[in-house]
Amino acid sequence: MPLSLLLLALASVPSSQGVAPSPVSPPGVHAVPPKEAALLTANGSRATPPVPMEEGEETEEVESESAELEELRALEGATLDPEAKPNAEMMQSLRRLGLTNPLRLRMLDALEEPTFREDDTAPPLARITDLANFDISQVKDRYDIPVDMQPRVAEYIQFFQGPGRKWFRKWMARSTRYLPVMQPILEAKGLPRDTVYLAMIESGFSANAYSWAHAAGPWQFISSTGKQYGLKQDFWVDERRDPIKATHAAAAYLKDLYGELGHWYLAWAGYNTGSYRVRKMVERYGTNDFWVLAEERGLAKETKHYVPKLIAAALVAKNPTAFGFSEEEFQYESTLEYDEVKLTDATDLDVVARAAGVSVTDVQELNPELKRWCTPPATAAKPYVLKLPRGTTTLFAENLQKLSPAERLTFRVHTVKRGDTLSQIAQKYGTAPEAILQMNRMKSARVLKVRAELVIPVPANGRGGSGDAGGAIATKVAQARRSGMVATRPEDEVPAGTPRGPVAAGPVKTEKVDGKTRITYGVQEGDSLWLIANRFQVSVDDLKKWNNLPKRNRTLSLGTLLAVWPPDAKGAAPAKVEERGGTIVVANAVAGQAPVGPKGARVHTLAEGETLWSVSQRYNVSVEDIMKWNHIKDHRTVPTGKLLSLSAP
Repeated sequence: MPLSLLLLALASVPSSQGVAPSPVSPPGVHAVPPKEAALLTANGSRATPPVPMEEGEETEEVESESAELEELRALEGATLDPEAKPNAEMMQSLRRLGLTNPLRLRMLDALEEPTFREDDTAPPLARITDLANFDISQVKDRYDIPVDMQPRVAEYIQFFQGPGRKWFRKWMARSTRYLPVMQPILEAKGLPRDTVYLAMIESGFSANAYSWAHAAGPWQFISSTGKQYGLKQDFWVDERRDPIKATHAAAAYLKDLYGELGHWYLAWAGYNTGSYRVRKMVERYGTNDFWVLAEERGLAKETKHYVPKLIAAALVAKNPTAFGFSEEEFQYESTLEYDEVKLTDATDLDVVARAAGVSVTDVQELNPELKRWCTPPATAAKPYVLKLPRGTTTLFAENLQKLSPAERLTFRVHTVKRGDTLSQIAQKYGTAPEAILQMNRMKSARVLKVRAELVIPVPANGRGGSGDAGGAIATKVAQARRSGMVATRPEDEVPAGTPRGPVAAGPVKTEKVDGKTRITYGVQEGDSLWLIANRFQVSVDDLKKWNNLPKRNRTLSLGTLLAVWPPDAKGAAPAKVEERGGTIVVANAVAGQAPVGPKGARVHTLAEGETLWSVSQRYNVSVEDIMKWNHIKDHRTVPTGKLLSLSAP
């Protein structure tokens, strides 16, 4: 039927119910007052207002015709712009028509929008004050998952209303961002749409959630299950955090669990604990009734609570006002919307953001799977698909072409070897330590882990330093410093693979020169000035001065002989390293102060140049514990010579 005839036909259909009262708007949609809505076209612009009537002249017939005209405008906008998404005005217009109004039904058929179909729900529930006597049958038809009111379900509802209220508010606020994109995926895979509330109790719809069991993302996949269902996890990305890809994987996993276990309650329990345990419970007790199994031994407490928690979350989330929440409590987030671009090379996120005219945070929030400050290496044959804020792809493509090589970076991957320090790695690649910290989202790196991988930013023209060639690196350094990242002084770095505690164990020769003790130390592999200075309780600066070393000395040659003059003028002696019962104890200190205090407590005298951190590394304790045990409020004001207790009182 031609569009004009369709519009005329729809406009001529009378309303069988008149104008229905406007129900409460769903989460994230704010109702438009009837008189205001009538002035809005489908795309949100205001139409010319009609001439106002005298008070009392407005009739039901006029109201009905105005409502139908409003529906006509909404339908026109949607028909002429098939890409248009439902907006508040269109939703409000549909609500004003009765559920059986022929015009409403024909509009739904013409629009073919599943989103509108969800508006065919019963009116809001009245406030529920007596959970014990609440008739769950009142709401069962509002869900496509099974819901039962069990004592533990009621307990979780009360928890969400009380102690857990703060967290439930956050979950509800995020729900409007993810429900519109997750539910269609679940439905397309043959799952109930309300299965989405499993993601609510797993992570609160947080893409960055990470559990003690190393589960990640909104659906909380552990590594092995994520890989089994196609979620890539490598140096560059962790697709468990991608809300779209993870929802596809979760749908596939839950469908398999349901096929194996035969009931959604058992499938949810299997999602929490694994299908094997649930299947064995069914076989052992001869029932697939979850509530019966939950009373038996064999399921973990967390699993027994998992199903009632999910039901409670679904009940409250879809009926918040009935369960004591007000709409004012939720600051709903906007729906996740984005465009996609294909990148054929690893690209710095700062470059992406500048080219698209958005912030780096915007890019990161749309791409939570990225583990680095750049996209993964890619090719024209295998591009990386990046999400950008809606409507920015054209600007991004134009600006990306204009960037000069000096403004762009390429990347190398470095695997940390024993003896590496951050400053040495930066020098090797012609970059800066702060730039490495920033690209790898590290706050600091005094010690690197052997075999850890680092992404190294390198200027696209292959030259670091200053000027245009180093402009991109300089930008990285500035960003790092603004965000609080600090590069450790090279002399304070600990080479990767260095065991905890004092390890500067090279050959030592002790002699008296002009009445003073001089120690000659032979540098061995893995040594640093920091380690040597700490062994002999001297400062790094003194060590450099005694041996005419440059201030920015970065490396020590194997076999170099260093002169050390320990502070024996105060009665101190060279550090003596002992091992007692597997615990390293350093006797250095001042004469008369024992390294092991009363009742076996370890003590240490803070020497010049030492810090609480260096002491904590030596004795394998934390800085926080040292401060607590010694009543230290500020680690920067601890005086040289202070006697530190290194074990709890």
